[in-house]
Amino acid sequence: MIKKIIIPVLLLAALNLPQQAGAWGLLGHRVVAQIAETYLTKTAKKEIQKILGNETMAMSANWPDFIKSDSTMKMYDPWHYVNLESGLSADSVHRYLQTASAPNIYNRINVLVAELKRGNLSQDQKAFDLKFLIHLIGDLHQPMHVGQLSDRGGNSIKLKWFGNSTNLHRIWDEDLISFQDLSYTEYAHAINFTTRQQREALQAIPLEDWVYRSYLLAQKIYADITEPDQKINPYNYNYKYQAILNNQLLEGGVHLAGLLNSIFK
Repeated sequence: MIKKIIIPVLLLAALNLPQQAGAWGLLGHRVVAQIAETYLTKTAKKEIQKILGNETMAMSANWPDFIKSDSTMKMYDPWHYVNLESGLSADSVHRYLQTASAPNIYNRINVLVAELKRGNLSQDQKAFDLKFLIHLIGDLHQPMHVGQLSDRGGNSIKLKWFGNSTNLHRIWDEDLISFQDLSYTEYAHAINFTTRQQREALQAIPLEDWVYRSYLLAQKIYADITEPDQKINPYNYNYKYQAILNNQLLEGGVHLAGLLNSIFK
């Protein structure tokens, strides 16, 4: 079943919109990082430990969201997403990503990877770049981080979940993943099944195609919302999207591991 879920396809993303919530919340980011740790080379593990010290990747994954509480860090908010209009082709998405100059998740990931590969950074800068990269790859796989500017990536689409007020972005950040009722280690263990061939195929996919894959998922998610303040049946919603949710978390971990292994050779 998992083999079918992780068939390599085009993948993911986010652009500058008013501040959105952090993708996946605490739990999802830790799942992605925990999975990535299982696929690191010995060299990559050693270099990452030099940078993070006793802090695991899973525990450092949410730092870029924590710093949002500091008003001096607002400049980094646009790094977490990229907004795209509906109905775009793969070529249109690719062209936008290649030409957009304002900070967004796609160009910031490319910058962080390039800086870490150069290696001539202070210890503090290495830690900053590495923690942000771990986090942004998680963000990249949360489909609503490639949402529309008009609704702030789903934040303005008010919904009901178990009778409680929420919004479309929050459902994908926290509500759906919390519904699984697992710790991040349990969750990672439950879905982390890949072959070497599958991992290599996923890691060979260009970053812009990961963006497009997430974009397509976001369009599918938007299409389910047909009325204001719509009541979402969590059981039906989970049945429809659980495999997609698990797939995004798993592929996020595999993609992150591939990037880190290429950086720390």
